[in-house]
Amino acid sequence: MSGFFGDDVVTSMAYVMLVASAVTAVMLICLVAPYGRHSGGGSWLPLNGVLINPRLGWFLQEVPSFLVPVVVFWNHLSSSTVNHVNVLLMMLFVIHYFHRSIIYSFLMPSGNKEGLFVVILAGTFCTFNGYMQSKYLVEAKYSHDWIYGWKCILGTLLFFLGMFVNIHSDHILRSLRKPGEKGYKIPRGGMFTYISGANYFGEIIEWLGFAIACWSLPSFAFAVFTISNIAPRSFHHHRWYHSKFTDYPKDRKALIPFLL
Repeated sequence: MSGFFGDDVVTSMAYVMLVASAVTAVMLICLVAPYGRHSGGGSWLPLNGVLINPRLGWFLQEVPSFLVPVVVFWNHLSSSTVNHVNVLLMMLFVIHYFHRSIIYSFLMPSGNKEGLFVVILAGTFCTFNGYMQSKYLVEAKYSHDWIYGWKCILGTLLFFLGMFVNIHSDHILRSLRKPGEKGYKIPRGGMFTYISGANYFGEIIEWLGFAIACWSLPSFAFAVFTISNIAPRSFHHHRWYHSKFTDYPKDRKALIPFLL
């Protein structure tokens, strides 16, 4: 395969994402990202008070990570570097974001509205990351037997395991409310038996798997950013549950089963 770092443009983008990961982690440890159950806490953000339908907002912010790779790959179909390995690895990314942008946005409850600034910020990131991952993967020179190596096999297995945990956990969360019901309940079952951020745990496992399968700086940078972005949210959720419910399971951890 090509080098771990890729070309200069993609490498630079990956380093920007790593720096952004550190900044994001510090900010989100100190401040709660204002969406979902925490949507009322965004007074410090620009465009505070400009809200849109959560389904529309989620679709708009996530769909660039689906569309951009499709366009990039379509424009490079005749490239000599694009083989079945490149396509397989890119399909992992595209499958996730097809579900995340189209299926999930249709299924998600239309509860708290989403701030426009959060949508713009997330959409900008998804555009940036979608281009970075697809640009690397259309130019990476993977050997044809890469799919038989331990990195690709282990990474792909972890990716689909994480995706299953993520989707199943989202299903549990959606099932907590009956039609017309409002408010929050304690999620139970699946990985929620062990952790408060089961859906976030699944997504982290997904992108760690993707990083191992691709074995590239851009994919590892994305995995690091994912952790810096949603790990703090898991801990905010964990504290919120304990403050909201007196009967919340005392032995349930925030993000890592049995540990943290």
